[in-house]
Order: sequence, then structure tokens, then C-alpha cells
Amino acid sequence: MPALRRLGRTGAFWASASVLALVLWSSGAPSVLYPIYAQKWNLSPAIITLVFAAYQLALIVVLPVFGNLSDQFGRRLVMIWGVALIAASAVMFAIAPNVTFLFVGRVLQGAGSGLAMGAATASLVENNSTGNARFASSLATVSTAAGLTLALVFSGVFARFIPMPLFWSYVLLLGLTITAGIALALTPHDRPSQTRRWRPQALRLAPGLRLSFSIATLSVSLAYCVGAIFLSLGAHMIGQFTHTTNAATVGVLLGCSSAAIGATGLLLARIRPLVSVLAGTLLTLVSLGLMAAAATFGSIGLFLAWCLVGGVAYSFAFTGGLGVINQATTVHHRGTTLSLLYLIAYVLQAATAIGMGALATAGTLGTAISVASAVIAGLCLVSLMLIILGARTRRSAAR
Repeated sequence: MPALRRLGRTGAFWASASVLALVLWSSGAPSVLYPIYAQKWNLSPAIITLVFAAYQLALIVVLPVFGNLSDQFGRRLVMIWGVALIAASAVMFAIAPNVTFLFVGRVLQGAGSGLAMGAATASLVENNSTGNARFASSLATVSTAAGLTLALVFSGVFARFIPMPLFWSYVLLLGLTITAGIALALTPHDRPSQTRRWRPQALRLAPGLRLSFSIATLSVSLAYCVGAIFLSLGAHMIGQFTHTTNAATVGVLLGCSSAAIGATGLLLARIRPLVSVLAGTLLTLVSLGLMAAAATFGSIGLFLAWCLVGGVAYSFAFTGGLGVINQATTVHHRGTTLSLLYLIAYVLQAATAIGMGALATAGTLGTAISVASAVIAGLCLVSLMLIILGARTRRSAAR
């Protein structure tokens, strides 16, 4: 049926970018609404962060089992499966009568994202016809940032000005999943001509990738750990420390972070991946200091600075990490390698969210912020050591 193939390679490229945006939209859609859920059902910070982390926990299950699906069945089909699960999650959130539905919705979001994200990232690389190999990594950052920004802003505006925001926010998400599914259906089939019977396989690294994979994974993980703080407890932090109850203000503040991610991503296509990783690591350290200062002084200005610098740091770290791994892998191993990278990053993100929620419930939110800052700063130091080791290895190989 020719109509199903009329978008061509360029269409597949932009459809994949839209899937990445959708994945982050679905992940961020509940973030501004968590305080409303907490007030409505009397939920503690620990429960809220567990709801948030159900997404990552589902990914941790899906990625090892199904991470090689797109290498076997093609990127397009696996993305369609992922988008269908995200659509089901939107329905669960829209009709949720209690917190159990939120857990189910987050699990469906995580499972759908686990299928779609690795396939979409690989599809961007393989359908990139710009002649600039780094453009795919840069666009992946911009797409995810755009999806997250719009989710946060729309959720905040809906919560402030629209009746039944806990319903209409997810009706909008459902409409977006239908649109993305139609776009994917119009792209060419890309299933490999030679396929074997699929079975779950352990995610393994191809030979010679260990150092590059470690640098890339830790860089993406730093971005995700800081992102976990923004998305799970960011609204609570702004509300508690600045005493604002305006959901639209909270949504715009958090949206500034993801907007900074996207704006920075537009500038990174010509920056070498390792340089981007280094900049992301150093800026993450700065953002942690701003987060601690914002919590201490309760200043909206400092929270805005934290959101902006944290967003820029995320963009450098995420884009650089993907750039490093995309340069190092071949098409036959790219889907599996990216799935393994995302698996580790999401494990660390879930640990950050759950740990902060437990500390905030048992003690104070300020204590949770201090501990999280110290742990993430330690990861930054490990990243710096790996970058130095990688630079020395390349210099030795060039001699």
C-alpha cells in the first residue's frame, strides 16, 4: 500500500523525533499535578516519589527483556507498540479514582517508553540525512526537551485555569499519542530482511565499547538524576520553600528547565561529544549548588536560576552521552547498546527519586536535598575521571 510509505526517510526521521517528544511528555505530564494528587488523597512525599519511580521501575524490567526488539523487528513497529502503551497510560490517568491507577498508569508509561525510546533514538541516527552525524543526538535532546517543556507548561496552565485538570491533561496526551501513531504508520517498513526467531537476550556490550559506554552512560545518568529531582519533587520544593500555591507559576518554572534543555540542544550539533560531556558534568555541579541555595533561602529567583542552569547542564550531558555512544556503535548493535545505556540511567534515576522521597518523609525535604546533592556530586567526580581516562586513551591510540 503506497500510502503507508509516502513519508519516506525524512518522514521517518521526524516521526522518530516526535516519539521522543511524546515519551518525555508522558513522563512529565503528572509532575506539576503531583501536589494536587497529594492533597486530594493525602499522599506523603514517599508515595509521590514511588508513583514517579514506577515509570523507571517498569523500564528496568522492559529494557533487559525487550531491549533488542527493534534490532530484530525494526524501529517503526516497536515504536508503534510503545506509543500504544503510552496511550493506555493516558486513559488510566484520566479516569484514576485512587492512587492505584496512578501506579498502573506510570507502569504503562514506563513500559511504552522502554520500547519506544531506544528504537526512536536509533531511528534518528539511521534516518539522518543532514550529513552531520551529531545532528541526531542534538535533535534527540531538543525533542525530549520540547515534549517535557510543553507537558509541564500545559499541566500547570490546566491546573490553574481549566476545570478537571486531572482529566483534560491526559485527554491531550491521548490525542498526541494517536497523532504520533498515525505518523509512524505512514513511514516505511524497516524490518531487517534477515531475521531470526526472537527471544529475550541479555543486553551485552559489543567488544571494545566499555570505556566509551561508561562515559556515555554516566553522562546520561547525571542528566536523568537531576531530572528526577525536577520531576518528582520540584513542584513540592518550589511550593514549600517559596510558599507559592500557583500551579501555573510552578509549571512555568519547571518548564524553564526543559526549555533551557531544548534551546541549548540547538547549539550542540557541532560540539564534540566528549567536550559536551565535560561541560555537562561541570554545569551539573553548579546546578547542585544553586539547588541547595534555593532551598536554603526560599528565593524564586534562585529556583529559576537552578532550573535554567540545570536545564543547560542536562542538555550538554545528555547530548554528549548519546554522541559518544552513537560514534562508538554500529547499526547492528545500536538498539541493544542504547537500551542498556537507558536501563542503567533509569536505575539511577529511580534510586534518586525513591531515596529523596524516603528521606523527605522520614526527615525533611532540606535533608533529602543535601544528601542527593552530595551523591550526584560524587557521580560528577567519577565522570570527570572517566573523561580524563578517555582522553589519554585516545592520545595513546593516535601515536
